Amino acid sequence: MLPVEEGPGGERWFVGFEWTGLANHLGEWAKGAKSATRGANATSADAVVRFEREGRIETLLIEWKYTEEYGAAIDEKGNATRVMRYSDKAFAPNGPVRADLGLTLEDFFWEPFYQLLRQQMLAWQMTKAKESSADRVRVLHISPAGNSVLRKVTAPNLRRFGDDAFNVFRSVLVQPDDFLSRTTHEAFGPFIDANHGDPAAREWARYLLDRYGSILDTA
Repeated sequence: MLPVEEGPGGERWFVGFEWTGLANHLGEWAKGAKSATRGANATSADAVVRFEREGRIETLLIEWKYTEEYGAAIDEKGNATRVMRYSDKAFAPNGPVRADLGLTLEDFFWEPFYQLLRQQMLAWQMTKAKESSADRVRVLHISPAGNSVLRKVTAPNLRRFGDDAFNVFRSVLVQPDDFLSRTTHEAFGPFIDANHGDPAAREWARYLLDRYGSILDTA
């Protein structure tokens, strides 16, 4: 694992939260701003981590869901701004989505696809800029296996690609492996099941089971 940023006392932090990137990659920040307000008015991921694997530095943007469900299209009042801001960043060769599928930006204006697209565009731009020396930036989406409603394909023009939202989104990307979808148990279960000998690790595993046992599905 590699540090992501420095804490207020100069200590190395290995996880960042509400990550918006180190530059105005998607043209969302206020004019002249050197950073965005995390979690407000800019595309962000719930968390970010960095690591080195096989001699390459990778960054992982992490989004997690619990009981969310979606259905209606996003508020169309801002669509003109969205089109102006993202049209040149969504599709290949300047973005993560395939350009040969007959899709438009407006086809993604349904949650969770709109959020997925913005996070994937952020990852694509971070990779292009080699932000924090990363050779690759990917998105990891974590949600409980039992929340089947979350996986509904809400966007009408994307239904032709399948009936699972996360598989559909992955299928329209130029690099499908740049988007990872895992259940909560797939993400945390192996750690818990391994019964680590470190006391701190065991304490953290007990905390996860006590608080999130119903969605970890460890039975």
